[in-house]
Amino acid sequence: MRLDSHVLRRCWFLAGATASGKTAAGVALARRINAEILSLDSMAVYRGMDIGTAKPTLDERQGVPHHLIDIVDPADRFSVADYLEAAAQVCAEVLNRGRTPLFVGGTGLYLRAVLRGVFEGPAADPLLREELEGLARELSPEALHRRLAEVDPSSAARLSPRDVRRVVRALEIHRLTGQPASEQQREEPLPESERPRRVFWLSPPRSWLHDRINRRVESMFSAGLVDEVRRLAGGPLGLGRTAAQGLGYKEVLEHLAGEATLAQAVETVQTRTRQFAKRQETWFRNLVECRPAPLTGAESAEEVAMRLARLGQAANRH
Repeated sequence: MRLDSHVLRRCWFLAGATASGKTAAGVALARRINAEILSLDSMAVYRGMDIGTAKPTLDERQGVPHHLIDIVDPADRFSVADYLEAAAQVCAEVLNRGRTPLFVGGTGLYLRAVLRGVFEGPAADPLLREELEGLARELSPEALHRRLAEVDPSSAARLSPRDVRRVVRALEIHRLTGQPASEQQREEPLPESERPRRVFWLSPPRSWLHDRINRRVESMFSAGLVDEVRRLAGGPLGLGRTAAQGLGYKEVLEHLAGEATLAQAVETVQTRTRQFAKRQETWFRNLVECRPAPLTGAESAEEVAMRLARLGQAANRH
């Protein structure tokens, strides 16, 4: 499954690590290029997960339509293929209105899926999946991960033994198709002549970004993150597996379970968010379609948007 290359070349993309300023810059850029924003955030799709995902505020959404936010319940599963299908539909609607689709967010997996398509794989086999999940419980997640390493070392190197769901899926694909998932999931970039040309990621100084992350996490807790997680977890359906593993939500759940003090939870979220930001930048750096937009940290959102608009116009002429 992939977006048509003619559609992709009419889209703009603004990626960036968490707290890099992409939300404000994206809104300012959207106003300049007559765009509607499509969220590139795997957690913002969930309703009610507002504080911990740093969703655009109502003020930021004012005057600029936002899409792919609050579209599923936290108990639901939402795959990359689901996202790509929803994004394709919204892109068509935005283009039909004579406006520009502008993807803004930090989920590298979603960005790659839009740029290159996604391997859907065979349908899930409930009995096989139950067998594999049972092995993880009976032996250990590490033992299941070693089995994956024997048949698909590339997937094993990419996945943590603790990520049982994805380890199970990789083993499931191998058992059902006879081929490693890593070979089938190797989505290559489109030929250069067909690639979108306006794909940018914000690259601020590391120290500036870390300071922003630390302050943002403190603000989230001050704004009521613990209450938000408590309300979602205590709801009729609770938090699904994916939502419960979201950065910030996982640590607060551990705090609510008595496994960490509030101060420890805050510090852990700060540390893991800084680590996550580094992984995000690695994603963007490794996508040949992406162009870095270095920042000093002193620019306003309007200044960043003005620069990106110029870069986009220049890229479109080539």
